[in-house]
Amino acid sequence: MSTVSERLDELGVTLPAVAAPVAAYVPAVRTGNQVWTSGQLPFIDGALGTTGKVGAEVTAEEAADLARTAALNALAAVDALVGADKITRVLKIVGFVASAEGFTGQPTVVNGASNLMGEIFGEAGAHARSAVGVAELPLAAPVEIELIVEVAD
Repeated sequence: MSTVSERLDELGVTLPAVAAPVAAYVPAVRTGNQVWTSGQLPFIDGALGTTGKVGAEVTAEEAADLARTAALNALAAVDALVGADKITRVLKIVGFVASAEGFTGQPTVVNGASNLMGEIFGEAGAHARSAVGVAELPLAAPVEIELIVEVAD
């Protein structure tokens, strides 16, 4: 079994730098054998490349890619706190989708994050999940992803 770092290399994926908090919180906390991340936006090099509501300014397909980016940012927060190679299982993903009126495809959008976990962790990437439509997200981001993982000592 390869390590998380080795699997990321195999996939050609590089974890980004941890996004600086935009308010009074930390990117991730550990309690016992779990790490919980704060909600992560789809920042690339410290900026949002896309803003707006899914189903209006942003397509569901674009938003799924953004959910993947936000999930990578969440993994980066875990990596910075304890090291990604200590992750033994993905427990839960919570995805928030800034939704235009009438948009009901939140599960498809959050699949961008879920599918990434499967690619990286295989069976250990199967997780519980919530996909929630919201009126607005910070900085007009289309998606926000939270991650809860189990880690080894």
